[in-house]
Amino acid sequence: MSKTVNLSIRMDQDLKNEADQMFKELGLGLTTAITMFVRQSVRERKIPFEISLRENDHELERLRLDAIKAVAEIRQEAQENGLDKITLDELNDEIRAMRAERKAREDCA
Repeated sequence: MSKTVNLSIRMDQDLKNEADQMFKELGLGLTTAITMFVRQSVRERKIPFEISLRENDHELERLRLDAIKAVAEIRQEAQENGLDKITLDELNDEIRAMRAERKAREDCA
C-alpha cells in the first residue's frame, strides 16, 4: 500500500459546504471524492469530464462582432452618401415626405 500524504487546497466556503452535502448524500466524503477525481484523471490521462466554454458564449461573441461590423458599414455608407450629418428631425421629415408621396400615388390609383 502506498504512503498517503496530506493535501491542502483553498476553496470558497459555500462551495465546500455544498460539495460536502452532495457527497454525503452519495455516501462519500470530500476527500474520497477528490481522490476519485484524481484517480480517474490519472487512469484516463485527461480531465474525466468535458471542459468547455458554453456554446452561447461563442455565439454571443460572433453576434457582437457582426453587430460592430454592421454599424461600421452603415456609418461608411452614410458618409459616402452624405448622410452622416443629417439630424433625426431631418430624417423624420424625409420619411414623412416619402410617406405622403406614396399615399398620394395610392390615392390616385
